[in-house]
Amino acid sequence: MRLEPPSVRARSALLPPALFALIAALVAGGWGPLHTLDRTVTARLHEAAHAGPALTTAMTWLTNLFQPNVFRLAALILVIWLLRKGARRTAAWVATTMIAGGLLGALLKLVFLRDRPDFPDPVSSAAGYAFPSGHALNAVLGVAVFVMIFPRLWALWVIPPVTALTRVHLGVHWTSDVVAGLLLGVAVVLASRWAFFRYGHEKSPVHPATHAEHRTVQRPPGRMRPSPATAPPRAHRPPEPAPED
Repeated sequence: MRLEPPSVRARSALLPPALFALIAALVAGGWGPLHTLDRTVTARLHEAAHAGPALTTAMTWLTNLFQPNVFRLAALILVIWLLRKGARRTAAWVATTMIAGGLLGALLKLVFLRDRPDFPDPVSSAAGYAFPSGHALNAVLGVAVFVMIFPRLWALWVIPPVTALTRVHLGVHWTSDVVAGLLLGVAVVLASRWAFFRYGHEKSPVHPATHAEHRTVQRPPGRMRPSPATAPPRAHRPPEPAPED
């Protein structure tokens, strides 16, 4: 397997927060092309939502299924399971990632104070501010903590972009809101993983069974059989002479 040098991995880890910062700056500065793109995509998807009620119903079900509280509950169950297995560091990482990411997203909403799309005939509604999308952010956080512990669940990565699409289709977020939420989620996961697993033998969160403590197996008290290497040599008796005929 080909390994990337540390400098390449470091640059890759800095890409998500850098892209998030760029989008945040463009949103805060009112950059015209970005706002035009947001309005165009949202308007087209709003028309599609009214033209296809069945698709809109499916999007509503999906956005409710993948709401932040679902991922928080799943993460809580995972933390309890990890603690029962003795994986305290990994459990602390999961809890910290979910809590820190959620609080950061809520704080940024109050910083940017961006209004949600407003339609005279909305197909859905949501409270609070728009930037960044909490649904997209928590979808990344929730999926990441599971996939990094159980790599075979990699197919769960389809959930965050689907969740982001539902938010724009239902007209409760701009496109830049959900893209920023996805990027922020990746940035939080990378930062928390680095903070928890940069030292020691564990370089990433792992399944408890892969880093169980090795315990010395003790023999029950009693007489122990000496090993062949330490056993005293047996005395060899000379062969008896054969009787003469």
